[in-house]
Amino acid sequence: MAELLNLLFNPLSNGIMTVLTGLSLIYWVFSFLSGDGLDTDATFEMGDVSDADASVDSNADASFGSKVLEYINVGKVPVMVLVTLFKFIGWILTLASSIIFGLAEWGLRSVFILIPVCILSFVLLHFISKPLAKMYKNLGYNGEETIDFLGRTGVLKSTIENKKMGILEVVIQKDVFRLNVVSQSGKKLEYGSEVLIVKPLKNNVYEVQEIINLNTIN
Repeated sequence: MAELLNLLFNPLSNGIMTVLTGLSLIYWVFSFLSGDGLDTDATFEMGDVSDADASVDSNADASFGSKVLEYINVGKVPVMVLVTLFKFIGWILTLASSIIFGLAEWGLRSVFILIPVCILSFVLLHFISKPLAKMYKNLGYNGEETIDFLGRTGVLKSTIENKKMGILEVVIQKDVFRLNVVSQSGKKLEYGSEVLIVKPLKNNVYEVQEIINLNTIN
């Protein structure tokens, strides 16, 4: 037992991958016990920006990102399944590497083995997820559900005006979504205001307008 624990947590690279894989195991245990996955108030970040006037990414970057995700069959296999597989593959490769190369003698430098391990895990995930993609297709899986935000209301988490971009928080069935938004008319909309999503723009940005009610009529 002591030898097994030593292998799982020594050197540092083994410990990191053991903890990460363990977290995925805990996730699936709770998902199984809850029946329909974890019922938490999860927050989904939909393209948050650190700078309110930040520009959108180029089409080339978006195309590269899409190809990377497509390579590991994102959209054909649930994301959490792919994440768990990636961790598990990396964990096995890390343990095997520590035995073959004697990483215990490397000390803290053993973490550098995680670089080639992650690259190899990514490549292996491509091939391992292929049969899973076929299986999920036969089960009728059509990718993660797309949410239509048009016509929904939310609360601004930053003040916006003119072309300045801000964050809108929308709650849908206990799940919290944060969207990048701009004022449709350019009118100043204060932090904490309830607004209506009226138009989708490119790169997950939406136009919003003030909700007209008795409190907003001067």
